[in-house]
Amino acid sequence: MGIDPMWDDLSESLSDLRRCGRLRKLTPTDSRGVRLVLEDGSELVNFGSNDYLGLAAVVGESSPDRMSAGATASALVCGWTRRHQCLADRIAALEETEAAVVFPSGYAACSGTIAALGRSGDLILSDQLNHASLIDGCRLSRADCIVYPHRDMNSLAEVLARCRGQYGRAWIVTNTVFSMDGHLAPLAELADIGDQFDANLIVDEAHATGVLGDRGSGACEWLGVKDRVAVRIGTLSKALGSQGGFVAGPGVVIDYLLNHCRPLIYSTSLALPAVESAIEAFDRIEREPERRQRVRTLAERVRMSLGLECDPVEAVVPILPIPVGQDGRAVELSARLRRSGLYVPAIRPPTVPDGQARLRVSLSASHSDEMVQRLIAGLATL
Repeated sequence: MGIDPMWDDLSESLSDLRRCGRLRKLTPTDSRGVRLVLEDGSELVNFGSNDYLGLAAVVGESSPDRMSAGATASALVCGWTRRHQCLADRIAALEETEAAVVFPSGYAACSGTIAALGRSGDLILSDQLNHASLIDGCRLSRADCIVYPHRDMNSLAEVLARCRGQYGRAWIVTNTVFSMDGHLAPLAELADIGDQFDANLIVDEAHATGVLGDRGSGACEWLGVKDRVAVRIGTLSKALGSQGGFVAGPGVVIDYLLNHCRPLIYSTSLALPAVESAIEAFDRIEREPERRQRVRTLAERVRMSLGLECDPVEAVVPILPIPVGQDGRAVELSARLRRSGLYVPAIRPPTVPDGQARLRVSLSASHSDEMVQRLIAGLATL
């Protein structure tokens, strides 16, 4: 498959590295103590890992398959195993992208990707309520960054109309599900604006992966825009119940990150037990669609019972903010619920703006109907 012309600048950068002998690629291996097993079955004595005391394999001896506990090195040195590649392939298949790569955390995936792709001469447009990891990525990048009011498409279009001609590439960066509000980004409108002004979307699906969409790949699937959002970031540590993060997108973008994304290049690769649990989670997403249907049904039920208004397409999001206002009041109400056996955290600044403290309900498919009724009854008394 040829490279889309929209990524010519990234492809040229990779070609420069190739000519200099500096292009880096992932090489899947298996680790057996101080030996590396290559794809052809041959073995090498491993002098590249950071397993200085030889504990990575020893700590894993108690696991049924004697799995190493740690990856021992960064992905590009010798920390990328065949199971890491298997996980990346599963992610790319679910996301219907050319490639994917796995990070040691969702925070690293978000901040590192934005910082690497936002280059000098670029413009980043960032939603006002984006997660801190996206904000930090914008700050670390060499691009100019403009923050637009939360989900305000008119303001976004006005900024691009005014500034787009001054920059080589423009990026629109947004969460798909905003974790403190339960809002969905208007992805179709964002894609339209991106088309109009030749701007690429980068979205963080952290709170949507596994939950939204017929196949559970997230809000881009749920809102029918998967083919219009090239770069999708996600996490393995929320609905998937594991640890780590990922980026899915065109092969040239993933290759560019492998060569320029510092948290990916210089962090020890994701630990193998997390890799295995994530692979199992993707199996379950495929085999057990009733889990996501259950949590979406619970979200609709609680919203209806409490009279919480939202856009119908957002009613299935399992994040329900209960506005309180004052910080002390939020803490007081959370403590009252705790005394009745319910943990509903109080969210205060700086996580949310001043004067917008709230209780934040997170629902799970594992919550029983009785548990949910207790929650509804408890919140109704506040």
